[in-house]
Amino acid sequence: MLVFEAKLEGTQQQYERLDEAIRTARFVRNSCLRYWLDNLGIGKYELSAYCAVLALEFPWAAKLNSQARQASAQRAWSAIARFYDNCKKSKPGKKGFPRFKKHQTHGSVEYKTTGYKLSFDRRTITFTDGFEAGSFKLWGTRDLHVYQLKQIKRVRVVRRADGYYVQFLIDQERLEKRTPTGKTLGLDVGLTHFYTDSDGQTVENPRHLRKSQKALKRLNHRFSRTKKGSKNRAKARNRLSRKHLKVSRQRKDFAVKLARCVIQSSDLVAYEDLQVRNLVKNRKLAKSISDAAWSNFRQWLEYFGKVFGVVTVAVPPYYTSQNCSNCGEVVKKSLSQRTHRCVHCGVVLDRDKNAAINILELGLRTVGHTETLNASGDIDRCIGEVTPQCKSSRGKRKPKQ
Repeated sequence: MLVFEAKLEGTQQQYERLDEAIRTARFVRNSCLRYWLDNLGIGKYELSAYCAVLALEFPWAAKLNSQARQASAQRAWSAIARFYDNCKKSKPGKKGFPRFKKHQTHGSVEYKTTGYKLSFDRRTITFTDGFEAGSFKLWGTRDLHVYQLKQIKRVRVVRRADGYYVQFLIDQERLEKRTPTGKTLGLDVGLTHFYTDSDGQTVENPRHLRKSQKALKRLNHRFSRTKKGSKNRAKARNRLSRKHLKVSRQRKDFAVKLARCVIQSSDLVAYEDLQVRNLVKNRKLAKSISDAAWSNFRQWLEYFGKVFGVVTVAVPPYYTSQNCSNCGEVVKKSLSQRTHRCVHCGVVLDRDKNAAINILELGLRTVGHTETLNASGDIDRCIGEVTPQCKSSRGKRKPKQ
């Protein structure tokens, strides 16, 4: 799905009605989750049928569009299904038991094919459900005239700290042409430099959170001094939320632009399969690792790899820094030692460059394995902030007799 986003411009009364719709969608989602807890063993079809019961029992819930209620029930079932999958796979740690959603700065309500109407010039959207939010002007750079109305599968209203946004999910395949470069690249991410490639090139770590830490501390201090339930506290919370939102947008913008440049300049990109969840347990490095956002960068690498048809390979990170890229011997070194000096062959390299060369070599060995993500030849071009897994082109195995 292509996801196009635009900001909604309306009056304060219209925004309050959107808040009612978002609050009702959250109520339906939490009610479906409670219904599942009281009746263990039910499936998604029972949750969808329970939406009609809620509409009869609560008249204000009936104001929400019927398909929007169904979408809220599907969200509840997605959380339940994720919990079941984690239990079946024996995922280590917490299995992600479904939790109730509470009121937050951000929230959303999702419509499918009814409950809204686009104007002829595609610059205005009108919500036609029982809340009667009215018409909103769309502010954005995306042109919806290229796509037909039947291609818009879902419309999602999102509330953020700086306003209300609408997202259009369009059923359209994205095709990007690219000239092959014949270049392969290995990436070693770090904290001193954001990454070092196998050619020795480095990209500086932007440290968005560190640069904004002073302003965040000041806003957080002002927020803590306000009285609970007051209007000044709501204003201080909004200012603090806007600052955090800006930092998150800076991280995303940096990751998207850098990942696109890396993919367009290479035919194969290899990187480490890091378990960031385990790395952030180090309390001395947790903030710096979270600020670097390695997982976000990897997701966009894999996404643009599918869009442009570039092979992306995740390799195990074991001994990539300890092994010598020239002779292959193990050279023990501490984390503070930034230069690789091999006592066996005498090669002297930067520690991160040596690791990047080893990562590239492992990536070239892995190409062709069916277990490797996006390296088996089944490179499909799709879009979305969450990159789906590739489907294998091989046939299913025959069951044993």
